[in-house]
Amino acid sequence: MTSSPTDPAAADKAADRSSVSGHYACNGLIEAIENGIVRMGKTIDTVTIDDLAPVDEFHIGGRKATEELVEQLGIAPGDHVLDIGCGLGGPARFIADRCKCRVSGIDLTPDYVETGNRLCEWTGLSDRVKLYQSTALSTPFPDSAFSAAYMIHVGMNIGDKENLFLEAARVLRPGSRFAVYDVMRTADGDLSFPVPWATTRESSAVDTAQGYRRALQLAGFDILSERNRREFALSYFDDLRSRAEAAGDAMPLGLHTLMGERRQAQIKNMIEGISTGKIAPVAMVARKAR
Repeated sequence: MTSSPTDPAAADKAADRSSVSGHYACNGLIEAIENGIVRMGKTIDTVTIDDLAPVDEFHIGGRKATEELVEQLGIAPGDHVLDIGCGLGGPARFIADRCKCRVSGIDLTPDYVETGNRLCEWTGLSDRVKLYQSTALSTPFPDSAFSAAYMIHVGMNIGDKENLFLEAARVLRPGSRFAVYDVMRTADGDLSFPVPWATTRESSAVDTAQGYRRALQLAGFDILSERNRREFALSYFDDLRSRAEAAGDAMPLGLHTLMGERRQAQIKNMIEGISTGKIAPVAMVARKAR
């Protein structure tokens, strides 16, 4: 049955989507990135995916985390891969370039989708990477359309993880791999807000690894591996801090391009949660049952 515009449940879901999209909204993003490219001594005709990595690999561990996740997906040339919550499409472009495959990405935030597709044009990858504005709970793709899928730092914004993974299972072919790399709850205790994915406690949907496993299994996935990346995360943030101090205000592209003045409090609170053992990035790889 189709929900009517006055359906309270539908209205609540629409409000949640609007809240998430609004949290990540960033006006003037294309211009900010283009200015950063100019400061690097490049142009939109010469910029590479590596040049863009400081701004479009918007997750703990950046490009290195993406590389490690990709290695576990078994992507082959010609595959069609789904990026759930693609952001600016940094991982999608890297995967398309590295694995010689096609990638379709979805994201709620119009600023990210518009900018990401422009970056695909600049890097010559628009024929293999397409980004669409969509909710992860109802994607615009047919059944069994993809040979692999992944989501990076997405589940912290989606409370309904069972339906999230049911939708992922719907669009994946039997036997396909699905990688998840999210910040998960690892111990009790209050978190400080804001954090990169939420301004308030009410808008955060962080869950435990057990909750993820249960939702994945209910959706028809077999869990192949699970890895807590707490130490990796702390080392990554130490390295970021050192590089930022060495560069001063001279870094042309980075998290500041996306997050502006919000980033200091958001990153500080996230690092505090990881340092005290309350949360940690966790990587899971699952396979859709045949």
